[in-house]
Amino acid sequence: MAQKNSHPQSIKETAFDCPHCGAYTTQTWYNIFAASRPTEHRTPFVADKELLETVRAAGHIPEEEKSHHIKRLEQQLNGLVGVYGEADNNYSISVFNLHLSQCFNCGKFAVWIYDRLVFPAGAEGPPPNEDLPESVRGDYEEASKILNLSPRGSAALLRLAIQKLCIELGEKGKIIDDDIASLVKKGLSPMVQQALDAVRVIGNEAVHPGIIDLKDDKDTAIQLFRSVNIIAEQMISNPKHVKELYEKLPESKKKAIEVRDGKKDPSHR
Repeated sequence: MAQKNSHPQSIKETAFDCPHCGAYTTQTWYNIFAASRPTEHRTPFVADKELLETVRAAGHIPEEEKSHHIKRLEQQLNGLVGVYGEADNNYSISVFNLHLSQCFNCGKFAVWIYDRLVFPAGAEGPPPNEDLPESVRGDYEEASKILNLSPRGSAALLRLAIQKLCIELGEKGKIIDDDIASLVKKGLSPMVQQALDAVRVIGNEAVHPGIIDLKDDKDTAIQLFRSVNIIAEQMISNPKHVKELYEKLPESKKKAIEVRDGKKDPSHR
């Protein structure tokens, strides 16, 4: 079975996998505006459970309005981000490097600083190929956890993961350039080799596995995630699926194929 396509969260896209519900869908981006708080309420409002229970018990609030207030208080208590309506540009100033995206599917907001997703916490890169060896999966998942906090650190771990994956596939694991060239001879797409050259895993500007590269950014890390998965899919998953399909054939069909391919002398008893 082919791996589900992943659409990583990105400040440059209007559709990606929602960090809340996981759905690949449209995201609406919001500009942020700020206004200083009035002197009588100089600190931010923070909802508490007592206020929520007070609203629930209030008999003078119409049910529709009460339901709206309760929903908003519950969102605040759960640490979710929301908006109170349209910003009044006459009384506010624009905020830069702080952005909100809202999922069309679940309606929840995500918070971004510069180009990094900071809420919800724990948002990850593309899920690993299901056949990724355990020795590689650990580095891959660690890289995924820090993608938004440290794209450079994430990329460094992924280069290490590629080196380990080459070793798992029978290569020496010393010079990745040579390992990838060998894998291409064994069936890996040359396009993967070109992609790895573009992100400095191989080639004249290759960065040593596990080393931080100051040129790396989130897009580089995303490309490295994809490269790891493509190598695993082409060199591990696809052969496994073909073998599973072949094993389902009746013995008579297998023998006929072996005879056709010259693997067995049909006159041999």
